[in-house]
Amino acid sequence: MRQKKREFKKSIGKLLLIISVGMVAVCWQNLGSVGEAPAAVDIWNYLKNSLYMEAAAHTFPLSKGGPGQEQGGFPGRKFYEESILGLLPLWQYAGQRTEYARQTESDVTYEMLLAREGAQEGQEEEPAPESGEETASENLAEQTTQDQLQEPEAPPETPETETPAMAGIPSAIEPVAQVSREKLNDFDYLIQNFYIVDRTTTIDGSQLNAADLLARDMRLTTTSDQPQILLHHTHSQERFADSTEDPGTSIVGVGEYLTKILREKYGFNVIHDTGEYDVIDHDNAYSYAGPAIEQILAENPSIEVIIDMHRDAVNGAPLVHEVNGKQTAKIMFFNGLSRTTARGNLDYLSNPNLPDNLAFSLQMKIAAEEYYPGFTRPNFLKGYRYNLHYLPKSMLVEVGAQNNTVEEAMNAMEPLADLLYKVLMPQGAGGQ
Repeated sequence: MRQKKREFKKSIGKLLLIISVGMVAVCWQNLGSVGEAPAAVDIWNYLKNSLYMEAAAHTFPLSKGGPGQEQGGFPGRKFYEESILGLLPLWQYAGQRTEYARQTESDVTYEMLLAREGAQEGQEEEPAPESGEETASENLAEQTTQDQLQEPEAPPETPETETPAMAGIPSAIEPVAQVSREKLNDFDYLIQNFYIVDRTTTIDGSQLNAADLLARDMRLTTTSDQPQILLHHTHSQERFADSTEDPGTSIVGVGEYLTKILREKYGFNVIHDTGEYDVIDHDNAYSYAGPAIEQILAENPSIEVIIDMHRDAVNGAPLVHEVNGKQTAKIMFFNGLSRTTARGNLDYLSNPNLPDNLAFSLQMKIAAEEYYPGFTRPNFLKGYRYNLHYLPKSMLVEVGAQNNTVEEAMNAMEPLADLLYKVLMPQGAGGQ
């Protein structure tokens, strides 16, 4: 009898040891999913089968060591899956994550990834959708019909001889809030104060190194006698609270106003592409916009900067900040990291220009904090690529949201143009 008790205690001890080690494996799996998830997955499967074997050995002694046990084939397997794992919800969660992590690149096509980035771009408050789904905030934008809008107001007039940018922005602006460069070298400080990292992706200090990113030279090398900047809109149909059917009151109209300021005040040579890539299929807009961008770059090899301008969709109050006495839509700089938490680096959506992309957006954010504190939201980091791989100085900008007015969005172009000038500081660009 004592011998049986000792054997029973040993068996219970083995089970507890397996469960404890399994909990560690769960944690390892969650960490490993950033990059080398399959290794953690294999450990999980081994431990899970070991638990099955021990449990089966006590109820079905003859099953221990029997044929097929290395695959977990023993009588009552289903019973143990449902009862034992039912008592351990954390293990169930780990098993679900295991199946998700096992999706390889061959299971997810290039087209599926492009559709996902189209559906997920700019959505910081909603969980990542499954393939083909739109997020709730994008649905909100799509459902905002004309009969739900406020009484439309006339868009701000743009004088022929002088733009509001010329009248509203001093020729020289002194910094109003200096940012400590020493603090920026602290990764935790940088993340907490200047970024929002979406749950679908990860980043560390090796990629987000402020000293390296701020040292990268973003100045233009081409002069204004050639095209320097390409401004386009992957989602051209995005509108504001008081937009009308007039395209001039959409995000495209806001982009046209930015183009005017950059040309007339700062002397940049800008191409504004007004192509509509989201009319047929919103989620695949990036795949439609890509060939058009490639053609423009092939015809204008002097272009050094690509700006993809969007309007965000958020819950809550309008994103407004006062700049130079004007109610101004807040803006956000957006980066895709070509990496998701579940799969790690996405080979299908690789981006060799990612370090410079991050440098461009960070330098814009730092300049904004120095000259227009409160005007910009934290830089947003997400998985996928968003067509930011074509040039080192590529940027996605979100201007306000669906509940901002056209005038607020237009007003945001004045400080945005000034920030672009301050960061790019082109040789021979003209302007101030």
